[in-house]
Amino acid sequence: MSGAEAEPAPPADADAGEPRPLRVGVLGCGNVGAALVAILRRDAAHLVGRTGLDFEVARVAVRNLSAERSVELPSGVLTRDSESLVAADDVDVVVEAMGGIEPARHLVSAALGAGKPVVTANKELIANVGEELFALAAANGVDLAFEAAVAGGIPLIGVLRNSLIGERITRVMGIVNGTTNYILTRMAEDGADYADVLGEAQRLGYAEADPTADVEGFDAGAKAAILAMTAFGAKVVAGDVYQEGISGIGKGDIAAAARMGHVIKLLAVAERQNGEIAVRVHPAMVPTDHPLASVRDAFNAVFLEGEAVEDLMLYGRGAGGFPTASAMLGDLITVSQNLRRGVCDGFGPLSAARLRPIDETYTAYHLQFDVTDKPGVLAAVAGVFGEHGVSIRSVEQTTRAGTADDIAHLEFITHRAREADVASTLRDVRELDAVRRIGNAIRVIGE
Repeated sequence: MSGAEAEPAPPADADAGEPRPLRVGVLGCGNVGAALVAILRRDAAHLVGRTGLDFEVARVAVRNLSAERSVELPSGVLTRDSESLVAADDVDVVVEAMGGIEPARHLVSAALGAGKPVVTANKELIANVGEELFALAAANGVDLAFEAAVAGGIPLIGVLRNSLIGERITRVMGIVNGTTNYILTRMAEDGADYADVLGEAQRLGYAEADPTADVEGFDAGAKAAILAMTAFGAKVVAGDVYQEGISGIGKGDIAAAARMGHVIKLLAVAERQNGEIAVRVHPAMVPTDHPLASVRDAFNAVFLEGEAVEDLMLYGRGAGGFPTASAMLGDLITVSQNLRRGVCDGFGPLSAARLRPIDETYTAYHLQFDVTDKPGVLAAVAGVFGEHGVSIRSVEQTTRAGTADDIAHLEFITHRAREADVASTLRDVRELDAVRRIGNAIRVIGE
């Protein structure tokens, strides 16, 4: 051939050059649902050219018809009747952007039972009843896609389910909650208090009026369950995930991490070793030369470790209407193409997971104690470590602002130790007469 490019073939489902409309029903028209509708309308010609699919937003179910919305819809599209939307003959694919477990579970089940593929961004739904819904989708020969349920616009689930489907993933570790990452970034860079930054995050819209789900790790815990399920093909639900939040992290913890050349991040960790899976969410000190340390503000990133691929990180916006809608759009195109071809990309059966309890996991720790400053105290504290088999990598004695002159501040970094042994060490150190205060015990990544 010459340098001229060949003309692209017409779409397989085109009729006399015109793509057949594919009708979409959307459950929920909040931040994400409205953004997806806007993209489908704004980029209609582009989508036809790239995919051969002509998307038509046929129906949108909302709770309040008169509420102000960021997208205008033709007369007759909005409805309060979610049940009729999923059953309607003029809806080919259902997009669930409601959130929560019910009524989303019922409506998604009804759509799948009616032979309609479903796209969802609902982390609670997938993390709690995903196995049930995957089985229902498979039984009806349609897709249930959930890329947007974890890490917003980052194409993470697709990478795990497709590009790395044959890879033996050993660990998935990431920042999957933008609210907490914003708070910890501002605390580290501005020296601000937790409470002040939380208030700022709420004013900026990063945090809800009730921030509990974010700051106490529930949001990240649901996402960690989905990551473990997807990476390892095992049945893991939100209730299996150990969770600690960031509400107890103070300026002293941030400063201690900085002195060590670390930053504190709320991490979701899922790892597999010797046939067991451990899944947890907790604050951790991350070395500044680790790729996750540079993830700032409300951004997300997930670090993957595999036997062949070794280390891989995916980074991007983990929340927001349009980034999340972008991930949903990718799923919508995939399930629609499968629907036209009469195929589906089933999740596959989930194996029973042998879950490792948190007290049997191993990690390094940063531990802080205020003690009476007199001879023999350091040796006594170190002796308790030795009694429980917790090896000390480093120890530093300093003074802590606001304490009396006769109080010394001890900071220990341990080697990797069993969680139960560290807990026993802290319990017995607390019983020493010379110990006045025990600070936060924070896990250390990469030690």
